[in-house]
Amino acid sequence: MLFDLDLIQRVYAAMPERVKNARVMLGRPLTLSEKILYSHLFKGEAFKPYARGGDYVNFAPDRVAMQDATAQMALLQFMNAGRSRTAVPSTVHCDHLIQAHSGAQADLDTALDQNREVFDFLQSVSNKYGIGFWKPGAGIIHQVVLENYAFPGGMMIGTDSHTVNAGGLGMIAIGVGGADAVDVMAGMAWELKMPRLIGVKLTGRLNGWASAKDVILKVAGILTVKGGTGAIVEYFGEGADAISATGKGTICNMGAEIGATTSIFGYDAKMSAYLRETGRAVVADMADKMLADLRSDEDVYQNPEKYYDQLIEINLSELEPHINGPFTPDAAYGISEFVKIVREKNYPLTLEVGLIGSCTNSSYEDLTRAASVARQAKQKNLKVRSEFIITPGSEQIRYTTERDGLLDVFEDIGGVVMANACGPCIGQWKRHTDDPERKNSIITSFNRNFAKRNDGNPNTHGFVASPEIVTAMTIAGDLTFNPLTDKLLNENGEWVTLDMPEGLELPPDGFEVKDAGYVAPSEDGSSVTVAVKPDSNRLQLLQPFPAWDGKDMKGLRLLIKAKGKCTTDHISMAGPWLRFRGHLDNISDNLLIGAVNYFNEKTNFVKNGLTGSYDAVPAVARAYKAAGAGSIVIGDENYGEGSSREHAAMEPRHLGVKVVLVKSFARIHETNLKKQGMLALTFANKSDYDKVREEDTISVSGLKEFSPGKPLTLTLDHADGSSESFIVNHTYNQSQIEWFIAGSALNLIRKQIGK
Repeated sequence: MLFDLDLIQRVYAAMPERVKNARVMLGRPLTLSEKILYSHLFKGEAFKPYARGGDYVNFAPDRVAMQDATAQMALLQFMNAGRSRTAVPSTVHCDHLIQAHSGAQADLDTALDQNREVFDFLQSVSNKYGIGFWKPGAGIIHQVVLENYAFPGGMMIGTDSHTVNAGGLGMIAIGVGGADAVDVMAGMAWELKMPRLIGVKLTGRLNGWASAKDVILKVAGILTVKGGTGAIVEYFGEGADAISATGKGTICNMGAEIGATTSIFGYDAKMSAYLRETGRAVVADMADKMLADLRSDEDVYQNPEKYYDQLIEINLSELEPHINGPFTPDAAYGISEFVKIVREKNYPLTLEVGLIGSCTNSSYEDLTRAASVARQAKQKNLKVRSEFIITPGSEQIRYTTERDGLLDVFEDIGGVVMANACGPCIGQWKRHTDDPERKNSIITSFNRNFAKRNDGNPNTHGFVASPEIVTAMTIAGDLTFNPLTDKLLNENGEWVTLDMPEGLELPPDGFEVKDAGYVAPSEDGSSVTVAVKPDSNRLQLLQPFPAWDGKDMKGLRLLIKAKGKCTTDHISMAGPWLRFRGHLDNISDNLLIGAVNYFNEKTNFVKNGLTGSYDAVPAVARAYKAAGAGSIVIGDENYGEGSSREHAAMEPRHLGVKVVLVKSFARIHETNLKKQGMLALTFANKSDYDKVREEDTISVSGLKEFSPGKPLTLTLDHADGSSESFIVNHTYNQSQIEWFIAGSALNLIRKQIGK
């Protein structure tokens, strides 16, 4: 489907001159990322060289995309921004609120019944403000964006960390919090620290069981979950050009798992073919004529070490399938090594469930390759040993694969096709299990595998692989099975091997869909009433957060000192809590319930400094707030990694947390905290983390002189009467300090628009 042709034409009309000027200004050849970034500077932003990893820059993204769970809070904020219509094309996609349980239609019907109030709100607010609306069942936001909105050389933001998927079509696409989306929809500049650039040169060709998924699983092992923080990962080389557009999307999608700002590929014949096959030939024609501007300059490819801050090289011809996990997506193992690791670490050997699909791997190519493996189970009389779940990425994919018989192949071996939605990938899975706490193993083609991520069970060992490897291991039901080398005993008592997977990048008979699920907004939404019930427990109109009182922060209570990994899933869980994403007070009852308390190694069990008793984290936070006492959260490394959900910042703000002090932040979460008017600080000396005691009261001084680059001072007043002080750092620029002073970025926007 073709949307916003006039927007794309404007971008392409202006881009060549802007790229030329940027090349002259920098005095050297440009990477693709630099071409797009310097072509999207906000009006009035200085046209000058910006320091990678140092300078904050104001950009003007072309469009905004929001999924239903994060759109609720984003649009509740936008309603307070003072505009009658969004300034840029924007869309809402209903994909998070559908729980996988019985099968596609039954689950969709249940979701429509249980979430009708939220869906009605999202459709009405979209209709009022000129936002495109994709109905429940239309598909997962990132697959729908790739099929309809992504275009080479464009720039977009989305309220989901996997917005980066659109890099598969040569677009800079970045996951953000809802407040960032509000900025852009309100016509304001969007601020980002100029990213560093990591180059990944791909040589050779994928072959056999290896797939595009294995590229990013390998990269995750190299860079780890924080190695891409503050950087754009740019893939290039003959190997890159040989990967399908949807395969490129898979690689970019999981770039979120290495903390990357985004990932991107240069425009090529594979992208052109995908655009044409998805009804956007006119865009492909324009892009073909602009090929040089939609790829890095030739000298970058010839001498990449001169242009990238870090360079990685992978020979695809030698790449073996990978399996990553459990509990973190950067625990990467080639499949031959993985079998040994499983036994060495005593992971549960029986594979209980295999799940394929999700926004990461549900393309036509993915499903044809998986089906080529699944088909062999019946052909070779193999009994499928594990439960098998399939999640199509969009109605277009579902309809086309059903037409072509692929879904029948999966169902013939016991597979259950779920709704076109996120489902188990985000914890929306009502799993069939005899014990929700039992130690067990599952394998998915998803992107994340944090503890409790998929089914809420902390003892579920989640592993991540390609759809074809997942399918093969599902047939075997054994975590130690290696389809490249091992045989399976069939129902005839014969030992058989699985043949290598085969797939098609694009459907020979083209894509087809009867109802894609899109609802266009009214041309004039001024008379539309937004549906929010005053007594709703699902939706709550927002009240502005209070402005800074102009004083240093004294006597803060320690809410929790989190130990180890603390992702946005730990800070604000998804799963059953998704139903409250539009109600700030109700969802705040999940604040930090997954974080591990440093002092007792327990979750959701912290000391109330006012009473001396222990209670749930949200209960203690509410007690402090009721008593008029501000609080502080202490965290470890890469605090807030994972999802873009701004609830992980809005909840602590709502419950009276004033400061989050950690060893290091994940990019999106740090920005979200700043946007909500909180102090996001880091230890200047990471060992100072060890000085924080359970009964401390804590003060932050230096706020009256709060300025870019100037550290603040934190004082710990211990229960024994002693105290100690140390320096803490921040990354606020002057604009972000204004957010803090105003109480939030939205408060400042409202003031500026109201002028």
